[in-house]
Amino acid sequence: MTSAEVVSNLPPLQPDEAKHGALVLQAVRDAIATHQGWLAFDDYLRLVLYAPGLGYYSAGSAKIGSGGDFVTAPELSGLFGRCVARQCAQVLQHTGGDVLELGAGTGALAASVLTTLHELGLLPDHYYILEVSADLRQRQQQRLALLPAAQRTRVQWLDALPAAPIHGVILANEVADALPFKRFLIASDAVLERGVSVSAQGVLVDADRPADAPLRAQVAQITESLAPPWPSSSAAPSGSPALWPWPSGYQSELCPMLQPWIAALGAALGRGAALLIDYGLSRREYYHPQRSSGTLRCHFRQHAHERPLLYPGLQDISAWVDFTRAAEAALHATLQVAGYCTQAAFLLATGIEADLAASNTTLQRARLASEARQLLLPEAMGETFKVMALTRGFDTALRGFAYQDLRSSL
Repeated sequence: MTSAEVVSNLPPLQPDEAKHGALVLQAVRDAIATHQGWLAFDDYLRLVLYAPGLGYYSAGSAKIGSGGDFVTAPELSGLFGRCVARQCAQVLQHTGGDVLELGAGTGALAASVLTTLHELGLLPDHYYILEVSADLRQRQQQRLALLPAAQRTRVQWLDALPAAPIHGVILANEVADALPFKRFLIASDAVLERGVSVSAQGVLVDADRPADAPLRAQVAQITESLAPPWPSSSAAPSGSPALWPWPSGYQSELCPMLQPWIAALGAALGRGAALLIDYGLSRREYYHPQRSSGTLRCHFRQHAHERPLLYPGLQDISAWVDFTRAAEAALHATLQVAGYCTQAAFLLATGIEADLAASNTTLQRARLASEARQLLLPEAMGETFKVMALTRGFDTALRGFAYQDLRSSL
């Protein structure tokens, strides 16, 4: 659709997908024309992911689960939600109040959390869901309508963050990675911003231009924070110490929206904890010289690739989270970084092994063990995904971070 090249490893588009994709592609072309032939990548993402009626998250399509484009941890196994619920329970014991979930997917996490909190006798006053996708909101409503009345009546959908701060827990599972982000490229001793243009044949193509002052300043802040020691093989290119330790041709991403997004979470949290669960790294790992192609990933019908200009409006596009930036934003928002660890460490600390031991049958035990391996193993989700806790007015050590503390790496 955006290239004459056949993408042999991706499934072909269905007729309705091709029709919708053509509408999105024309909208992108129009936006590029309006911006004098070049569109910043984060603006491209705002269009293809969030434009009303066109964007991936706002148009109706099966995005999550076995029939969608990708599978999240709550969809993979109810074990994940049970562990998250036990962390919520610890906070609610002290704060009471509500749970607010951002981007609740199919409602799988909400269902697991509510069921487990009910078992623990710690149901929140409300379980708020803030969802930008009308399609996903409908799927959530259908799924959560099956819960017992004591649980489902606590669920309320919101169109914006609460005007008054809540006490309790904010959950954001795989939300920060979907915020629009910028792409940058190091070329000799210059910083370029990667955007989108249109070729003479009408195909969307990468297009670079000199970065503006705000982007140069943010890149400079990153390089300043990447102080020695680095491996000796990562010595600065001769004549360009300001861009050390990156070689020419290095490309990556940064998310200017992360700070205002966390500031908004801080404004929505009175007393309690916000749990951010996402694939990501500390800044030193994220911007390591050997990670020279960045972290951008696209997902289309369970296939991962790195071609964001393909199938605009029909595929998920994301980048890993710089958790150091998240921590800096939290401190700026007067939140405390109360924990940071791998997903595996968090799940082990919140009782996933006890859930496995409680299996009633050999068949159930085998199924849950298989699910747990995908959640825990380093080569699966166990170390790729991180969990960060941001708190306000809550000084009790959080259970989920009892086994591992990676805050010193931020």
